[in-house]
Amino acid sequence: MSLGNVKVLLFDTFGTVADWRGSIARMGERAAREKGVEGVDWDAFARAWRAGYRPGMARVISGERPWTSVDVIHRERLEEILPEFGMDGVFSEAEKTDMNLFWHRLDPWPDSVPGLLRLKQKFLIGPLSNGSLILLSAMAKRAGIPWDFVFSSDTFKAFKRDPAVYLGAIALLGLEPGEVMMTAAHNDDLEAARSHGMRTAYINRPYEYGPDQTKDFQADEDWDVITDTITGVADAIGA
Repeated sequence: MSLGNVKVLLFDTFGTVADWRGSIARMGERAAREKGVEGVDWDAFARAWRAGYRPGMARVISGERPWTSVDVIHRERLEEILPEFGMDGVFSEAEKTDMNLFWHRLDPWPDSVPGLLRLKQKFLIGPLSNGSLILLSAMAKRAGIPWDFVFSSDTFKAFKRDPAVYLGAIALLGLEPGEVMMTAAHNDDLEAARSHGMRTAYINRPYEYGPDQTKDFQADEDWDVITDTITGVADAIGA
């Protein structure tokens, strides 16, 4: 099937569109300065916070826990790691609530907004993300990310790589699977999308996790588009 049939591009967000590691580290450093806290490795803090993401989702995916928003998972993980980084009791409950909103204020990669603006001229674009609806919407509003719509895990009460997420998005769009392209920096996300007939675009972000990166250093399969930037996706599909 030709890529000329593609009408909608869906995007993974954490790591693909947004630089979560750099963003969390920068915001943590600012919060620490305001509290007079020194000596915290905020890059390591960001990576430790993110490390609770998949285990938190796994409890929901397995059925051990009922549907739980990623915002709750992030907050629970924050409570775990603050003591590990020597900050037990440093932040008030209100300050921790605000820290949890760091995930709503992530900065996009430099190529993200320019690339998305180009794609938006020709295609419908939106996230297909494990982020919550309010997280994705708030991030887009703050950063000027020009989504046409937002598909979040809240939409489907499921996390990727559950088939309900991909199939639900296709159904809501009312399109054939091959008319929808999944764009991600994670091979397993694209593998799941392709298994349901979607087109695929891989954006290489081998620095997403910094020293914790263990995979996604390159495209593992012959995805329809393979590039290093969202502007590269626009180049590849004629936007």
